This record gives sequence, C-alpha cells and structure tokens, in this order.
Amino acid sequence: MAEQEKDKPTGQQINVELSDEIAEGVYSNLAMIAHSQSEFVVDFIRLMPGVPKAKVKSRIIITPDHAKRLLAALKDNIEKYEMAFGKIQNGQGAPEFPLNFGGTLGEA
Repeated sequence: MAEQEKDKPTGQQINVELSDEIAEGVYSNLAMIAHSQSEFVVDFIRLMPGVPKAKVKSRIIITPDHAKRLLAALKDNIEKYEMAFGKIQNGQGAPEFPLNFGGTLGEA
C-alpha cells in the first residue's frame, strides 16, 4: 500500500462523547514519558512552588503507533499556534524552580 493511501481518511465518522467533568480539564505543567515494547505511558504532573510533592494528575497509556500520530498532531498544532500567536519562547526544557523547591524559603 502506498504511503499516501495509508494516510487517507476512511470516511468513517466517530462520535466522541465529552462529559462535563472531563471537559473541565486538568492543569499540568510537567509530563514524564516512559515506554515499553508495546506501550507509551505519559504521566501529566502538577508542580506547585513551595509544595514538597508533585502529583500525577493523569496517566495516559497509548500504543507506539498512536504515540507517533500524537507527536505529528502536536507538531501540527504547535505550528498553527505559532502562526496565529507568535513563537513560543520557552518551549524547551522543564519549568524552572529553585533547587530547594518545596523547602522553606521565607520567614513571616
């Protein structure tokens, strides 16, 4: 099968249900990714300054094939975002927190 034919949509429609609870979303400012031969595991984490623990807010497990499609979709959406709103300045690296993140910094 030619590459172009494989990527063509099949014409099938998928009805996607989005509950009110899921539609609210979950804030995450860090993602950690692990993989095995059969799956990718993406943990979405919320880091908060002054809090000693970071919490995994959501874990998504996907196939390697889907991970590659997700990568392409993210790339496409980032390009569209930057065309509309300008280049993302700090798109590289993790959020910066002090080395004693979560420890006591100030006095009251």
